Amino acid sequence: MYARQVGLIALMIIAVFNSAAGAQQTPAESVYLFSYFRGNGETGLHLAYSHDGLKWTALKNNQSFLTPKIGSKLMRDPSIVQGPDGTFHMVWTTGWWDNGIGVAHSDDLINWSEQTFLPVMEHEPTAKNCWAPEIYYDAPTETYLICWATTIPGRFPETEHPDDDHNHRMYYVATKDFETYTDSALFYEPGFNVIDTFIIHDAKNDRYAMFLKNETKAPQAEKNIRVAFAQQAAGPYGPASEPITGDYWAEGPAALKIGQRWIVYFDKYTQGRYGAVASYDLETWRDISDQVHFPRGTRHGTAFEVAPSVLEKLKTVQPD
Repeated sequence: MYARQVGLIALMIIAVFNSAAGAQQTPAESVYLFSYFRGNGETGLHLAYSHDGLKWTALKNNQSFLTPKIGSKLMRDPSIVQGPDGTFHMVWTTGWWDNGIGVAHSDDLINWSEQTFLPVMEHEPTAKNCWAPEIYYDAPTETYLICWATTIPGRFPETEHPDDDHNHRMYYVATKDFETYTDSALFYEPGFNVIDTFIIHDAKNDRYAMFLKNETKAPQAEKNIRVAFAQQAAGPYGPASEPITGDYWAEGPAALKIGQRWIVYFDKYTQGRYGAVASYDLETWRDISDQVHFPRGTRHGTAFEVAPSVLEKLKTVQPD
């Protein structure tokens, strides 16, 4: 009897060990999504997915999940963030010369709320545009920050140039409920023409990083991605770094942390393809453009992590 009990106990221990080992060997697989537009943005929201952050596969056969209905009826630069309650919130560029941006919400990235036009620059009668809004959820303040680029002629004369028809600066509003918003205000003034910001939290160093595009056109084109740091998501941000991208034009930065490495994706828009740089410390960068693969026609988008169940439901959506 004793030997039999010992044997049963041994089998139980082995079973528990194997179960624990199996759980360690089969962790939940990471799932990343990329929201983007194609063409001029007339087709609307497109989505791709990846398990490694390098190879991205289009969903719905690269067809749109949502068509634009407001503003100038474009959906360029779609930026998506998931709130703490699981709701996805999206902002986008509604047109080249609109005085506001688009806002919509979804529980699953398939069924969307009514699209809302948010006239963030209607109080500035000479404002030329509202480009590439980005949305960031600031957990410590339970607030959503929405940033975009606008040119207001004569507002920053010291950096204007007669050969350049734009001189953007970054502006923002904040909201907790998407019903009431703060007044639009200047967000970042780096001393040069700037667009396309993307904010991340660098938990390792307890700071925030903001990637941005130097949009300087004249007297010498820059067109590169840089980074600035702050102690709070809403800033103030310090001076922009030297370029972290190479000798090519890049825009629309979007960042993901995969393991211990940050990857910043960007649109190599003059080459018609996507590129990327990678870093472990947000200071030293290596170009890995030859390692990333995106669906044909991908333009300025946003990368974010989701639960595997979100992707599985997206995969059930059939092409039109």
